[in-house]
Amino acid sequence: MSFLAIDIGNTRLKWALYSSPQPGAALLSHGASFLETIDELADREWKVLGAPRSMLGCVVAGEAVRRRVEEQLELWDLTPRWVVPSAHEAGVTNGYDHPARLGADRWVAMIGARGHVLARGPARPVLVVMIGTAVTVDALDGDGKFLGGLILPGHGIMLRALESGTAGLRVPTGEVRRFPANTSDALTSGGTYAITGAIERMHRHLSGLCGEEPVVLVTGGAGWKVAPYIDHPHELIDSLIFDGLLHIQSHRLAL
Repeated sequence: MSFLAIDIGNTRLKWALYSSPQPGAALLSHGASFLETIDELADREWKVLGAPRSMLGCVVAGEAVRRRVEEQLELWDLTPRWVVPSAHEAGVTNGYDHPARLGADRWVAMIGARGHVLARGPARPVLVVMIGTAVTVDALDGDGKFLGGLILPGHGIMLRALESGTAGLRVPTGEVRRFPANTSDALTSGGTYAITGAIERMHRHLSGLCGEEPVVLVTGGAGWKVAPYIDHPHELIDSLIFDGLLHIQSHRLAL
């Protein structure tokens, strides 16, 4: 009953093989590839895996990349299935104006976040922060309704925009400082505080609406860079999208 979960982001494809399609299943194997190298998966990383019985994935990189991955999945007798955001899924309600236009990664991460909260105790509002090529800050109330969220550039995009739009600035290797006193530190600190400022603003909005502080869950490839500078209590969960895929698959099988 092994289950393959796939997360195709803007920069990398991440995959994880689980013993079964249910939350808390044992992780058997996992890996990541830059999109430029995904055509090698069937001949390399996936070649040594036992054939999964089912798979589910989410894609934000576009149809062309999805088709390339499906070609690699022909290694096994497996029907590719991909998450399309809907009005309701696995206990979460989609409050987006046009539910299908919500990014699949955001939708899946929120379902994973809701699962984490309920596994620990009573329902609570949750703020889901994904930090990668782009940054999203999404709000779920205590009933599991997605209220809305923010999208802003990730660190790399911010710095490249400054580099291309100003004279003499180069992508820095600076540190995050409270009072930056050189250009490299100023750029690194500015990008970090732009992201944490967005998190703090959404935290304030959600707390005011729900009357209690939300759980803050952080994920994404660059989450570890920003998490130390988030003032509110939070938890870094690298597997949040995979957790969401497990919840969705388990819920669908139970219907």
